Amino acid sequence: MGICISTASSDQIYALEHGPENVVYYEEINNIADGIQRLGSLHTQEGSKGLNQDCAIIYEGFGMEYVTFCGVFDGHGANGHTVSRLVRNRLPSLLLNQMIDIAKNNTISYNDKDFEKWKEACVSAFRVMDKEIKLTENLDCACSGTTAVTVTKQGDDLLIANLGDSRAVLGTMSKNGIRAVQLTTDLKPSVPLEAERIRACNGRVLALKDESHVQRVWLPHEDTPGLAMSRAFGDFILKNHGVISTPHVTSHRLTFSDQFLVLATDGVWDVLSNNEVVSIIWTAKSEEAAKAVVDAASAAWKHKYPASRRDDCTVICLFFQSSLHHITKSQT
Repeated sequence: MGICISTASSDQIYALEHGPENVVYYEEINNIADGIQRLGSLHTQEGSKGLNQDCAIIYEGFGMEYVTFCGVFDGHGANGHTVSRLVRNRLPSLLLNQMIDIAKNNTISYNDKDFEKWKEACVSAFRVMDKEIKLTENLDCACSGTTAVTVTKQGDDLLIANLGDSRAVLGTMSKNGIRAVQLTTDLKPSVPLEAERIRACNGRVLALKDESHVQRVWLPHEDTPGLAMSRAFGDFILKNHGVISTPHVTSHRLTFSDQFLVLATDGVWDVLSNNEVVSIIWTAKSEEAAKAVVDAASAAWKHKYPASRRDDCTVICLFFQSSLHHITKSQT
């Protein structure tokens, strides 16, 4: 499958607000027709910790023929909400610029021998994004940042870039019904290779006594900041101690069995399993699927952790089959 790059001018793209202003759905004007049901669904809900620091994007017609870009971003720290929005608004164009440079004189697909070029494009875009955050005036990101998981879909190919502990999961049909296939690894300090890198840079990885199940990253000689992920944008106080902004990049070739993709922040995965999430999506109408997952996660937080502050929850669902097919299957 070849890549066909085109440069979209600003008047070809517009934004539709879905609920809170931190969720944006982009698409090309000339692809819109009244009455056509979109194959994307997204929803976010503020937790009980204060301002919602999550945000998300679905971007159809991503500068390339038949390409969709989507991502969820989970901010943390005092300025996490600002960082997550900066990344949502800027990272897509950085990625697109890198892809245009690669594809100018090449016919490339994500899964063939040229995958390393696409991986390099993602890594470069994430690196530039982190530098831009650091250089942003009047924004203190020493102890603030955001995770990111993005997927660029062209035809049957997915290019996945993961930074932190948000997650990408496929809903795939099997002989026993719908099942979950996790596409990303939660990049937390508890992952042995992540902890090894951090400790090699004199960072400390340990859990607090009252939350022994959560490994955190600390400065060499200070009990701060206690970051619960091993990779992120921002968090510059830890960038010399093993916390990096380099994404883990992979690809996946879709099959007919693959029905949909779900991206969600860790507020969802902390209380719902992969299979629970894909089952909820499969039994919901396409346009209501993301909200159904968020509602289920919110209820699960109240049931499982009634004394804890509920985390923000954000979900994107991207369906690969026709909406009519999905709705018909969900009603059987």
